[in-house]
Amino acid sequence: MKLKLTAISILMALLSFSCRQEEENPQEQQVQPQQQVQPQQQVHAGVNMHTGVVQEVLQATSYTYLNVKEGDRDFWIAVTKRETKVGETISFAASLEMKNFESKDLQRKFESLYFVDRISSGEQSQPAGPGSMEVPHQMKPALEKKEVSIEPAEGGITIGELLANTDSYAGKTVRIKGQVTKVNRAIMGKNWVHLQDGTDASGKFDLTITTQEQVNVGDVVTFEGTIVLNKDFGAGYVYEVLMEEAKRQTQ
Repeated sequence: MKLKLTAISILMALLSFSCRQEEENPQEQQVQPQQQVQPQQQVHAGVNMHTGVVQEVLQATSYTYLNVKEGDRDFWIAVTKRETKVGETISFAASLEMKNFESKDLQRKFESLYFVDRISSGEQSQPAGPGSMEVPHQMKPALEKKEVSIEPAEGGITIGELLANTDSYAGKTVRIKGQVTKVNRAIMGKNWVHLQDGTDASGKFDLTITTQEQVNVGDVVTFEGTIVLNKDFGAGYVYEVLMEEAKRQTQ
């Protein structure tokens, strides 16, 4: 059965990877997300997990590309760079599929490539049953609130203020300062940055930003961008609040 999407933490796919300082050039990636899978195709919890055996390993600057065999199927996945051996059994969740993904680093184009947030070794997780790749809304990882306390940028607002008054900021350009807690690079030609500043609203404390800027986990940065609400990228990737095309500001 053809692999489908699950919902990323972008993102997506996508989305979700731990940060690396260097990455393949996002402007050079030519990717297309797989067609949206409707929510009614969800099945019971846990079936989006997959277990397979690594057939081939390709190491790039910041990603490890793995050809995985699961049952009678084999396919390529990509995960943040790690040591993995041929013959190793790994488990992972179905994730964002990219069609005709070109790795400039490897000088290779993958007809189909799945970005995976993380993998685990061994067979602790059971293989998914038929139809398991149909689940689109399981990809976004659970977010952990960091112990940070960052003063807002001059002329800016806090994440808590934004999340408490989203309608007031919809379509407006705002400035927010915070600490980078997660980065997903080169997904749909963008870097996806998670920002926290220690504030929250009704239990929500994390802001996702799309940008061309290069930042690393732990960086304290100021971004300025346009706030959009209920942004739907398809395949279950819906963001209630998103700062788009953000630019890093000099502090």
